[in-house]
Amino acid sequence: MSDIRLLALDLDGTLTNSDKVITPMTNDAVQKAAQSGVTVVLASGRPVIGIQPLADVLRLDRHGGFILAYNGGQIVDCKARKVVYEKLIPQQYNRQICDIARSLDVAALTYDEVGIVTERPLDRYVYIESYNNAIPIKKVENLGEHVTWSTPKFMVVGEPESLAGALKVIKREFDGRLNAFLSTPYFIEITPLNIEKASALNTLAAILGIARESIMAIGDGFNDIPMLEFAGVSVAMANAYPEAKAVCKYQTASNDEDGVGLAIERFIFAN
Repeated sequence: MSDIRLLALDLDGTLTNSDKVITPMTNDAVQKAAQSGVTVVLASGRPVIGIQPLADVLRLDRHGGFILAYNGGQIVDCKARKVVYEKLIPQQYNRQICDIARSLDVAALTYDEVGIVTERPLDRYVYIESYNNAIPIKKVENLGEHVTWSTPKFMVVGEPESLAGALKVIKREFDGRLNAFLSTPYFIEITPLNIEKASALNTLAAILGIARESIMAIGDGFNDIPMLEFAGVSVAMANAYPEAKAVCKYQTASNDEDGVGLAIERFIFAN
């Protein structure tokens, strides 16, 4: 048994395979780690409603574990079923985010208690976000006016060539006020300032009294890079973006080859 005390797992492209499910081997390995006393953290850009079904499959309500949602904007204790940390985008920015997206002809979206809300429900990349989370899409006429609450995250989605320019505009407009970054070439994530997976993981580790040297993180995407750099043991999936692989000490098999399960067996139970 290793000295790893916390296991942080990205979801899409990492914990789940191409069909968005956790395979039996990986499921067994994650639950084995949880039962042995390792704190399992599902760290994703997804909203809580898109992560909770996977937490239920892994029985984190029974074993103990955490959901780190919205790229770190909210942390939920699965056993206690309560939010232990949250940081929200100030409501005053909602309209401006949506106006910028509309002016650049890309789609903005956020979430309510049921699913996605957007002005462009037929957009290909809005659909991908819906599919990734297995949640419905609701069309609204004006997203900035509709969202009368503070939310942990907005997304701006579209073709990669369009998003490259959009990201520059968003970063310039919200410099020093909000955080904006690509999680994939077609997804811009907009979160509160200084919020991403690594910062939230650091907050949770401090709450639990776990040193970063005892944290293992596995991921594949751009938004996983800070978390992978933060963790004491960093593992990239074989299907990871080159930029994610570049910051990792180790690599495992792909998400369609039980890469997470194999990494758990190698780094947590091999000794």
